[in-house]
Amino acid sequence: MALFITYASYSQSGIQGLMSKPEDRSAAIQALLDKVGGKVVALYMTTGSNDIVMVTDAPDGSDAVAVGMAVASTGAIDRIETVRAWTGAEFAAIAERAGGLTGAYRKPGS
Repeated sequence: MALFITYASYSQSGIQGLMSKPEDRSAAIQALLDKVGGKVVALYMTTGSNDIVMVTDAPDGSDAVAVGMAVASTGAIDRIETVRAWTGAEFAAIAERAGGLTGAYRKPGS
């Protein structure tokens, strides 16, 4: 399983839907993630450039992207971005691997 952070903003129709029937969307989002074997770790409604910040645990990136596409296809979301997240220990291991690759790549023009 991998962690993903999703930033999203509601469309005008999404906001209208929330206003006409105010509800906590956590269960609907979790039900969708259940279909790909994922889970909501954290879900927040925010102010600023994003209306939603969500942390999910999903089997892989294609599952996380598929969930975002399914939600976006409804027209309720105006903008969505999903990024992979690593813990400090996971990223240290990645940096170690990168260190082992140093010198194995020749930059363009050299």
